[in-house]
Amino acid sequence: MLKMALHWQILIALAAGTAAGWLIGEPVLQIKFLGDLFLKALKMIIVPLIGTSIICGISGIGSAGNIGRIGAKTFSYYMATSLFSVLAGLFLVNLIKPGVGASLGLRENPAGLSSSIERFGDSPFQAIQRLLLDLVPANLFAAMAEPNILQVIFFCLLFGYFMTRVPDPHKRTLTTFFESAFEVVMRLTRFILAFAPIGIFAIVASTVATTGFGAFRDLGLYALTVTLGLIFHGVITLPALLYVLGRHSGLVHVRSMSPALLTAFSTSSSSATLPLTMDSLENRAGISNRVTSFVAPLGATINMDGTALYECVAAMFIAQAYGIELTIAQQGLIVITALLASIGAAGIPMAGLVMISVILAAVGLPLEGIGLILAVDRPLDMLRTTVNVWSDSCGAAIVARSEGESLTPG
Repeated sequence: MLKMALHWQILIALAAGTAAGWLIGEPVLQIKFLGDLFLKALKMIIVPLIGTSIICGISGIGSAGNIGRIGAKTFSYYMATSLFSVLAGLFLVNLIKPGVGASLGLRENPAGLSSSIERFGDSPFQAIQRLLLDLVPANLFAAMAEPNILQVIFFCLLFGYFMTRVPDPHKRTLTTFFESAFEVVMRLTRFILAFAPIGIFAIVASTVATTGFGAFRDLGLYALTVTLGLIFHGVITLPALLYVLGRHSGLVHVRSMSPALLTAFSTSSSSATLPLTMDSLENRAGISNRVTSFVAPLGATINMDGTALYECVAAMFIAQAYGIELTIAQQGLIVITALLASIGAAGIPMAGLVMISVILAAVGLPLEGIGLILAVDRPLDMLRTTVNVWSDSCGAAIVARSEGESLTPG
């Protein structure tokens, strides 16, 4: 008997979960723990997967020149695509003006938001300071326990680099150890991913049962603006870059990445999707481990195209809803702050909402405006996370092609 491919299993789980949440309603929340269990299992392997993969990737790249070359290409891609996404969102929100004339009641700010804002700061300068301070771990084990992924990545990058500087037999011993550990972690990852359809069914069913389909009713035009921006960036901009820079078909690549994209959509977590992203890049898209292990973990942390676009549109929508006219300079500040905020989003509690508060404070908008967008945050979070993961995968393909690799989809 032929075994059904994982991405088809996930797609069926998405559809079945939606139907179950709609038809059964609140009783389906009894199985929500299965989704929580799946997410905890994914989070369990994130730190060992990132640690072993980055160290193996850096040691595999070898010379400092190669590390610098791949790093420069990766960061250039991340900054360029994030800027493209923010500008697309800014253009659409000025064109559609979803907040003009809106009559929406404010909701109470969610619990924990104020403390998160206080920790991160309320200005772009404070945001940059916090990002730099959060980059260097004072205690590596505490960073792993939180987990603070940026700090883990920073340490592993340094460890992998200096591992290549030590002489044999130390270098050979360390390389063998981490390569063996990486193989074990990847086998564990595949075992956990086999339960993805069950976990995703429970997550989607409980989400639909809780929020229903009426979330877009009062904020339809705002949600439409964000959705159009995400579609434009995901369907036009990124495939165009993939074709021009990577000489690779977007349709072929999206088929290779379908398990990761469907998981990102259902879980709304780039970090939780990372194991499946790496597995799809290597075993389905044919990208080498040396590129995947560097580009994917870094992208899951700092490359947030969908989040940056969403934050820009949300800030502009809130300004329009309050009847506040923003100058070109203020809109430019929103663009810059959205880029900076999206970089730090993954490591901050209540990621997107907290980052929006930084943007609102930067241009003098009332933080209470966050209450306007809470009703549709969850479904938009699912969409923007999918675009985030799609951008990471396109970046990995472009960098791999620039390194002379021939992509051979599985």
